[in-house]
Amino acid sequence: MRLRDIAEPDAAEGQLLVETLEVGLCGTDIEIISGEYGEAPEGSPFLVLGHENLGRVLEAPENSGFSMGDLVVCIVRRPDPVPCPACAAGQWDMCRNGRYTEHGIKGLHGFARERYRADPDALVRLGPSLAKVGVLLEPTTIVAKAWQHIDAIGSRAFFQPRTAVVTGAGPVGLLAALLGVQRGLDVHVFDRVTSGPKPRLVEDLGATYHSESLADSGVKADILVECTGVASVVMETVTCRAVDSVTCLTGVSSTGKSEQVDVGAMNRALVLGNEAVFGSVNANRSHYEAAATALERADSGWLERVITRRIPLADFQDAFRRQDTDVKVVLEVKGS
Repeated sequence: MRLRDIAEPDAAEGQLLVETLEVGLCGTDIEIISGEYGEAPEGSPFLVLGHENLGRVLEAPENSGFSMGDLVVCIVRRPDPVPCPACAAGQWDMCRNGRYTEHGIKGLHGFARERYRADPDALVRLGPSLAKVGVLLEPTTIVAKAWQHIDAIGSRAFFQPRTAVVTGAGPVGLLAALLGVQRGLDVHVFDRVTSGPKPRLVEDLGATYHSESLADSGVKADILVECTGVASVVMETVTCRAVDSVTCLTGVSSTGKSEQVDVGAMNRALVLGNEAVFGSVNANRSHYEAAATALERADSGWLERVITRRIPLADFQDAFRRQDTDVKVVLEVKGS
């Protein structure tokens, strides 16, 4: 990982020229830096990081639907070139052949650079009220999709949820809790820390914070959103819930770890309880739009507190030195 000079984006990469304002950092970036994941664009010896992004339009052709100065977020995943039926339907988050590309992750440069180009269909415009927190849009899309699918699965039969559990009070967990509170649910957030900003952020959201385990809490939720990827927490999430519940797994687990599980007992409970467990990752345009609506409805002061550190791009190494008070760390690209 290093800072380097690169060429200006080629005009063939898109009709609009965008200056990057900020990029958010997450566990995926750390995995890429560690060599566990990631793929550079074809022919490039390096990959520009940064998939969580916020930018401003510098150049836009007439009839593009955008104007100079518009605040924008670029959609991370792009459809595969075939395209598969899902990508052809605009649901590239459900790509069936794996040939999609992702900015800053798989086959496309990311946004931790001063300028990039994109076509109008890859950009989502944000209102000026989100200027300070728009970098949270991409992680919000993950849980916007999760909630959309939870609603869809719940509609299979009678479903009148009252209690929701979110495991993990990182950025994705907090944003999942935000959307649960916006739905009028009694939201419980579980995380192991007892100090720092997380407990207060949850409480100020109107949710209940727990540092004990889900099993010890006695909470039986109708909806569960797992946001840690920790194997033991995943298993607890799929075994401690109410009947007719819907559980969404959004955290990506590390491999090589095992948990002792009574599969028969788990299967028996899932079947007799009419329960559903599903996984969800990435997002399409509809989820970006839903996420933007959720952020616009949220308290801007609360959203600003989710971003606990902003680091100039030149000091990028500091951004990857974990601090106890970190929730979301953001690299400031503009002006660096």
